Amino acid sequence: MPATDWGWLITPDELKQWICLDTPDLFVVNKPPFVVCHPSKKGPWSSLIGACREYYQLDPLHMPSRLDRETSGVVVFAKNVATASRLQRAIADRRVQKLYRAILHGELARPILVQQAIGRDTNSVYRTRQCVLTSGGQAAQTEFIPVAMGGGYTLAEVRPLTGRLHQIRVHADWLGHPVAGDKLYPDASLMLEFVSQGFTPRLLAALPLARHALHASTLIFETETGIERFEAPMPEDLVEFCRKFSVTEI
Repeated sequence: MPATDWGWLITPDELKQWICLDTPDLFVVNKPPFVVCHPSKKGPWSSLIGACREYYQLDPLHMPSRLDRETSGVVVFAKNVATASRLQRAIADRRVQKLYRAILHGELARPILVQQAIGRDTNSVYRTRQCVLTSGGQAAQTEFIPVAMGGGYTLAEVRPLTGRLHQIRVHADWLGHPVAGDKLYPDASLMLEFVSQGFTPRLLAALPLARHALHASTLIFETETGIERFEAPMPEDLVEFCRKFSVTEI
């Protein structure tokens, strides 16, 4: 992506390479890290939805779900209202499964289901930071399944059974196995520094990756037409990280 003084622009050739499925009714993008999903003031090619609208010449274009800026992985776009409505009904009825791959600090010895309520961290200087709460908060469940280990890290399949803000990252931090490269959990000062100064030498020394190692690998909709499953392979930065630290199958 071409660099600018404020961030990155998407090119048509790059976007074409990210598309992993294209049908008359929908298409699927394997979103790279650092790409924002929602419209930006910097023009259509500065966001995924804007770039896709320009590329396909479709407006409106429907994006039933989104990913955070640093999270890579599968994003589905509906080309028409009927398809968008079908997918959105599945989301509203909780007939959607999401599977992630995450690289965690430390060695997670066995699968674990975390069932800890989540709410806003009122003690944090970073206003969107969440935390596990002993009382109140929203019920949240996340299953972590280790699939590979090495070099002090675990590659885990993660199955969020609820959809709370930052749920995977909060539960991973609570477990004592925070997501590698996370600037907000457990140390919010890293995010504050990143927002104000960019990726500083201190951040470079403190973090093993320039972004949090979280990838949305699979999205499954149970709709009236049947099971609709969409997948996106892990991106090269996470594959290379696993190779570097000899994170191998258990």
